[in-house]
Amino acid sequence: MKIVLMSGSTRRDSLNTTVLETVRHVLAGLPGAHEAVDLSIAGLPYYEAGLELADGSAAVRAAKELVAGADLLFISTPSYNGAIPGALKNALDWLSRAESERPSPLTGTVAAVASASPGARGGLEAQAGLVAVLARCGARVVEHEPVAVARAGAQAVEDGRYTDPELVARLESLTRAALDAAEARTEVLV
Repeated sequence: MKIVLMSGSTRRDSLNTTVLETVRHVLAGLPGAHEAVDLSIAGLPYYEAGLELADGSAAVRAAKELVAGADLLFISTPSYNGAIPGALKNALDWLSRAESERPSPLTGTVAAVASASPGARGGLEAQAGLVAVLARCGARVVEHEPVAVARAGAQAVEDGRYTDPELVARLESLTRAALDAAEARTEVLV
């Protein structure tokens, strides 16, 4: 199963990238073959219709191919003033665009959502907006109790991933639910 991990933050050493590294570690411990690849949103140009008509950019084409070939998209987002960051929204705008005979890479894609923030709510308020955008783009958002990592900067980290057993268990639960949803979708398509 191919899983694309996408951080809503472009910051080096991002708290949300740490969430995704934890998910990668969880995947390594689960049965089955899982290939987790990163999709960086930092190099995507701002969405602009003229650029899209001119065949976008190499970074956009690569991002679309990566998501189109994935069984699962796992996004972790910070909260910027209660919403998703502009860079993440921009990436989703690009990924939502259909190409001639092919639907948008997000159409039908199973997507899992988490968040992390130094604040007390862990970026929870951004998740509703992210879920709404993904649903509007035709993605199938995994139903699960929200996983929002509060005071994420104070959480114990080892090898780039969180180590708190309760947090890891919550991320494992979300990951298992996401894998189940992706597997169920694959079985329907076969």
